[in-house]
Amino acid sequence: MTVGRQQGPGGIRRLLKAGSALALSLALAGCVGALGGRSIDEAVQANQLAATPRPASRTPEVDAREVAIAEREHPKILASFGGTYEDPEAEVAIARAVGRLVRASDEPWRSYRVTILNSPAINAFALPGGYVYVTRGLLALANDTSEVAAVIAHEMAHVTARHAFARAERAEAAAVASRVVQDVVQDPAVARLALASTQMSLARFSQIQELDADAVGIRTLARSGYDPYAAARFLTSMSRFAAYKTASPADDGSADFLSSHPSTPERIAQANAAAAAAAVAAGGDRDQDAYLKRVDGLMFGDDPVEGFVRGREFLHAKLGLAFAVPAGFTLENTARAVLATDRGGTAMRFDGADVKAGDDLIDYLTSGWINGLDPASVQTLSINGMPAATASAAARGYTYRVAVVRFGDQTFRFLFATRSLTPDFDRAFRETIGSFRPLGADEQARLQPLRIRIATVQPGDTAESLAARMAPVDRAVDLFRVFNGLGAGEQPAVGRKVKLIVDG
Repeated sequence: MTVGRQQGPGGIRRLLKAGSALALSLALAGCVGALGGRSIDEAVQANQLAATPRPASRTPEVDAREVAIAEREHPKILASFGGTYEDPEAEVAIARAVGRLVRASDEPWRSYRVTILNSPAINAFALPGGYVYVTRGLLALANDTSEVAAVIAHEMAHVTARHAFARAERAEAAAVASRVVQDVVQDPAVARLALASTQMSLARFSQIQELDADAVGIRTLARSGYDPYAAARFLTSMSRFAAYKTASPADDGSADFLSSHPSTPERIAQANAAAAAAAVAAGGDRDQDAYLKRVDGLMFGDDPVEGFVRGREFLHAKLGLAFAVPAGFTLENTARAVLATDRGGTAMRFDGADVKAGDDLIDYLTSGWINGLDPASVQTLSINGMPAATASAAARGYTYRVAVVRFGDQTFRFLFATRSLTPDFDRAFRETIGSFRPLGADEQARLQPLRIRIATVQPGDTAESLAARMAPVDRAVDLFRVFNGLGAGEQPAVGRKVKLIVDG
C-alpha cells in the first residue's frame, strides 16, 4: 500500500470488491491489455538482429492504431504495477529468449519491447504492436528459461493474432446489443437472460483466444529450440501457487463459467497435447542452471515503498505501522490498499481515510459514505493509545464493521464485510484492529525486502530442512515446493539447484 490518503466516500461499497480483487490477483494466466516498456529494448533488438534474417521483401509496418493504444496505456500500466524493475541479469535472460522466439514466430519481422514490472503478482501482459510485460513475480515462480519463454511466446501469439482488436470489436458489438435489449425488452427476466447470454458469449470468445494463443505459443516455443512442455509445467506451478495463496485444493476444473480463461486442467491437458505434437527428438532446451543463476538476488514479494506482508502481519517501515489478521486469513498487499479474506467469506480492506488532522472521527463515520449505518453502534475507543472510532452497518445482505484510527497526522481505516454474521466475524474484527500498532525504530531498520537465493541440494537435505532456512513466511514448506516446481510431498533431488526466499 502506498503512502497517502484515500477518498472516503464510497469506500464501504468498494469493500465488497475486496475479496474478488484478491481472487483476481491470483487468477491463472491472466492475460490483459498492457503496454510493454523500454527498459530492455536495446538488448531485445540486438538479439533479434542476431537471430532473425532480414526478409528480402519490404518489412510490414505496425498499424499506427496499435502504437496509439500502447502510448495511451503506458502510464496506466506503470502506475498500476509499481513501475519497472531494473535487473540486468534478468533483462539479458529475457532478451535472449525473445530473440530466439522472434526468429521462430509467424511474424519474424516484428520488433518486441519487453519490460519487467515491479510487481510481485504472477502475470504477463501484451498490447498490439509488440509490447509485452512480465512481472518480477512471474520470474520468481519460473524455474528455467523455457518457462519464461513459454509465457512470452503465448503473449506474442496474442499480438500476431491481433486478439486485442478482435476482443474490442466483440465487446463493442455486445455493448450495442445490451443497449438494444434494455431499450426494447420490457420483461426484466428476459432482459437479464439476454444480457447473461451476451456475457457468456464474450467469456467463451476470450477462452478460445487463450487456447489458440497457447497452441501457437507452444509451436513457436518448439521451433525456437525450447522445451515445448514448459508451458504445461508453468501452468501447473501457477495452479499450485493459487492453491497455496487461497489455502485450497488445486483447481478442480469447477471454474466460474463466466471466466475469461479456460479452467486450468483443460489448459494443462491441451498444452501437453500441443507439446507432444510439436516435440522434437532432442526434447528442447530448458536452460535451468543459467536461469537460476540470473534470478539469484531477485526481489521477492512486496517492494519496501508498498510495505511488507510477513505471514499474517502487514508492516510498513516508512509509515511506521503494523497490524495482523487472525489465523485463516490470507493477506494481499496492493498499490491502493491491503486486502484480506478468509475461507468463510469475510473480506477486509485497510487503507487511508481522508480525514484532516483535528477533524472528529465520529463526524467522519457519520458523514454519509457508509450505507446502512447503525447510528447507535458508533463509538469511540483507544487502540494502543491511539484515538479511534468504530461503527456497524448492514446493507444488501452484507454486514459491515468499520474502524478509523488516528495515527500521527494521518488516519487509517479498517473495513470488514461478510454475508454470514457469526461470532468469529466480530472476533476477527476486534482482533485485527486491536493489533494495529506503531513500529519501533529497531523494527523499521530491520525491515528489508525478501529475495530469491539459489542453493544446491546436499545429501540429507529435504524440502522441510531447506524451507527452515528461509525467512519467516506463511507455510514455508508448501511455498518452497511451489516455487521449485515440486508436487505435494515431493523431495528435491541431490545436486539440484533450488530457490530459497530469504531476508535481504
